[in-house]
Amino acid sequence: MNWDDSGFLLSKNKYNENSLIAEIYTKDHGKISGIIFGGTSKKIKNYLQIGNKIYVNYNSKSENRIGYFKVEIQKALSPLYFDNHQKLLCISSAIQLVKILTADSQKNQIIYNLLENFYILLENQNWIRDYIFWELELFKVLGYDIEFINLVDKKIVGDEFHYISKSSTEKKIVPNFLVEKSKSSEDLKTLLDALKLLGDYLDKTILKPNNLNQPISRLEFINSLK
Repeated sequence: MNWDDSGFLLSKNKYNENSLIAEIYTKDHGKISGIIFGGTSKKIKNYLQIGNKIYVNYNSKSENRIGYFKVEIQKALSPLYFDNHQKLLCISSAIQLVKILTADSQKNQIIYNLLENFYILLENQNWIRDYIFWELELFKVLGYDIEFINLVDKKIVGDEFHYISKSSTEKKIVPNFLVEKSKSSEDLKTLLDALKLLGDYLDKTILKPNNLNQPISRLEFINSLK
């Protein structure tokens, strides 16, 4: 089996002294793992940064055995944000979510497009808000469509109203922009509340039922915003 494709580097781990095992989300083949000979060399490892877009040639003798990657850099994306710690953590969060939530060898053009569009949203003024909607879209593609309007009650307090979760165990305020799918600017506290709320949903609905933990990078990203 031999093919060429483009993809985003999801993870890399040392295989032996000179080689790495890499996981790449490709356009036409989905999430694929393979060995990169010479992956620890200075020439190659400099562009094997998590989140970078790379060309890959994949070669395997059998579908049941791990294959081998030959890689070339297509676009060095992560280094663009080496001077922005929050955005680097956001990249790690997005990449880790795709890594743990997607199945091997299952092509999904929408998820690939989400990865491409992710780097566009990082340049937006309201990039944190846009990242929250990016997570929601990823969950939707994976079969977990959250319609907050069906999960809240409306409560008026003075001249303002709030959305309160219908949960019988814990009443939480749900940020208005999540319910109304608004693209308005939001203060940092509201964005943090939204990220934590999505994290709770992620844990209870997707991760814990599958014996998975929330990515540390996502928690670190949230902490960096405080």
